[in-house]
Amino acid sequence: MRTSTSTRTSTRFAGVLVGLAVSLGGAALAAPAARADIPACVNMAVQAGATGDATAACTRGVSGDLMGCVDGLTQAGVPGGAAGGACRLAAQEPR
Repeated sequence: MRTSTSTRTSTRFAGVLVGLAVSLGGAALAAPAARADIPACVNMAVQAGATGDATAACTRGVSGDLMGCVDGLTQAGVPGGAAGGACRLAAQEPR
């Protein structure tokens, strides 16, 4: 059976569109991970006794700098265990 050129071209075009949709869909699935729960981190830090800038420290946790976040919250007056918990909250999707 012989396939015409237009059939092969449209099949390739469809394949390109599917590939593009899959790659964009993958980016959309990854996007929610970029969202973070900074307010939950800040609230937990304040409840634990933060007297300094908890927002800046929690923002570090969002970018994956857990130690920077913990150090910042500790300097803001949050005990180590609570600082670690708050920083883990910062990296999670809001609930």
